[in-house]
Amino acid sequence: MPRVLTIEDDEITANEIVGELTSRGFTVDWVANGREGMARALSDDYDVITLDRMLPGVDGLTILTTMRSIGVQTPVLMLSALGDVDERVRGLRAGGDDYLTKPFDPDEMAARIEVLLRRRTSPQPQSEVMLRVGPIELDLITRTVKRDGEEITLLPTEYRVLEYMMRHAGQTITRTMLFEAVWGYHFDPGTNLIDVHMGRLRKKIDPPGVTPLIQTVRGSGYILG
Repeated sequence: MPRVLTIEDDEITANEIVGELTSRGFTVDWVANGREGMARALSDDYDVITLDRMLPGVDGLTILTTMRSIGVQTPVLMLSALGDVDERVRGLRAGGDDYLTKPFDPDEMAARIEVLLRRRTSPQPQSEVMLRVGPIELDLITRTVKRDGEEITLLPTEYRVLEYMMRHAGQTITRTMLFEAVWGYHFDPGTNLIDVHMGRLRKKIDPPGVTPLIQTVRGSGYILG
């Protein structure tokens, strides 16, 4: 049974999350402050975490960056009333896997949690352990990425974007395809999630002085290769 940690200081919101996820068969632990939330999150005992952005004691971004800095890769859905683009970008750059603005529909929240769980538990084919496109190597076992032998540090969502593009190297990948494959729900033309992650990925994969591998196909999407 999937275990979910909900770090949320608003009791009404927390009750909505716990009620919705419990009705779907999840085991949910709720903590209402950042310090206890940090301790629970760093234990790496959970399958997924819902994390409020603004918390007493320790804020959500600090919890998230601390998790990622010590190697805790538990999927994190950030929840926040701060819905402007800059705040969403900060949450994703800190290592968040998804970002949902309050107020939200509990059913959508649960669907996003289910997507994060599916991505974490989906097995890779046993015969396939490495993807290679030109100078890029992606190890599916260790989840490491190298270009010309030099390791590149990617955040979880950046890794998934690159993996999808490498599996479809040489093909035009539309924004809709990328959004639905990586985030797992229907493409929202009003979101800038793809722009944010693609911009960050390009800086890491195609730094100045090397031949760019990620190309933009105007009006269509992207090609890797």
